[in-house]
Amino acid sequence: QAVVSTQSTGSPRIASNANQTAAKVYEKHEKEKKTSYLHRVIEVEKSSFTPLVMSTTGGIGREFSKTLKQLAERKAAKTGYKYDQCIRYLRLRLSFAVVRSVTVSIRGHRGRLRAEGSRDDTMYQIDL
Repeated sequence: QAVVSTQSTGSPRIASNANQTAAKVYEKHEKEKKTSYLHRVIEVEKSSFTPLVMSTTGGIGREFSKTLKQLAERKAAKTGYKYDQCIRYLRLRLSFAVVRSVTVSIRGHRGRLRAEGSRDDTMYQIDL
């Protein structure tokens, strides 16, 4: 079992990040997530924890990149597709998820409201 937490950093080119490279911005956010959640997840949940940091411009953090590669390798082994097809598929799904998230952030949610207690959260549990 693994616990992952997603975070969108906005553009790495905004004024507050102007003096840092994109990799440093992602690394800073990964460290913040680990500081917030790592101890609790290991001690209480008895799980591993991976912060999945991405920007709204399409960049992803080092840990997210490693996780994406591992998922693509497992999907390729399980389905028989080539690795490059699987990584392309996962990146495409990720791109659409980011676009959907940014669109909802800008214009608000216009679909049906979900039942109370079924809201999406940024913490997910994945059984591998």
